[in-house]
Amino acid sequence: MIGKTIERTIHIENNKDIQILFGKFDQNLKLIEKELGVKVLRDPAGLKVTGPREQVDKTCELFDYLKGIAASGSDVKTRDITYALRLAKPDEGVDFKLLAKEKIEVSIPGTLVTPKTKGQIEYIDAIKHNDIVFGVGPAGTGKTYLAMAMAVNALKKGLVRRIILTRPAIEAGENLGFLPGDMVEKVLPYLRPLYDALYDMIEAKKVEEFTEQGIIEVAPLAFMRGRTLNDAFVVLDEAQNSTPFQMKMFLTRLGFDSKTVITGDITQSDLPKGAPNGLSDAAKVIKDIPGIKFVYLTGNDVVRHELVQRIIEAYEHGSKT
Repeated sequence: MIGKTIERTIHIENNKDIQILFGKFDQNLKLIEKELGVKVLRDPAGLKVTGPREQVDKTCELFDYLKGIAASGSDVKTRDITYALRLAKPDEGVDFKLLAKEKIEVSIPGTLVTPKTKGQIEYIDAIKHNDIVFGVGPAGTGKTYLAMAMAVNALKKGLVRRIILTRPAIEAGENLGFLPGDMVEKVLPYLRPLYDALYDMIEAKKVEEFTEQGIIEVAPLAFMRGRTLNDAFVVLDEAQNSTPFQMKMFLTRLGFDSKTVITGDITQSDLPKGAPNGLSDAAKVIKDIPGIKFVYLTGNDVVRHELVQRIIEAYEHGSKT
């Protein structure tokens, strides 16, 4: 049953903000009107929303959330709206006010990182409230990217003095000794994805300055041995390629005022067939220790371009025929 039609005004100070909210060629506006079944018009005070009460209330809450994105200097993209609307469905149990609180500010002005699924919100919350967090799930779930955003945010707020990013440097059966170049040249291809994410969040010049000053360190897992990591936000990526011995070594590096996030996909280990990996082993050995949290992300948390999702579905369908 459709509720009584009401009208409500959303106060917005200038036309520039309205245009940011509406998007290029008003594509955001068209999406909101279609998905929420309301009419949104410009008004001297900002915007006028007309439609069923429940949908008008939801539209106003959505615009409040989007205004927060615009206020940071970021463009409001259709994907921001798509994922927000998906999260706000009754069966997800997430409202726009909660989503607004989960925005992660990083160092590049106008850049915000936001969780886009219920699993990602749980993951961010776990990182906030635990010293050691495992983010386990398939590629595309944002487990590494969100961990690094939280690391940059912690550095920006002065909660830690440095960021340490690490991952196993031996994958797919390759041995560093057989690769050309010095140690830095040998490990750089393995660490490149971490640098790529850093450059999304911190200006390139700052990344170089912080690296020279030791504020940011990107290094292979083997370099963590024998150290105590105090006042640091540490991220271990691709943990499924660590051995149980390496995982134990890494976990015991945790120092005072530090936070550690370990990410990986248990199904994608590049270790020799049948060899135990540190991620699976840790999930059995330390899962019940207070202060350690395991968050399991699934296919529902995969954030991809809509076309990519369709391509994946097409290939899956094709493999069955």
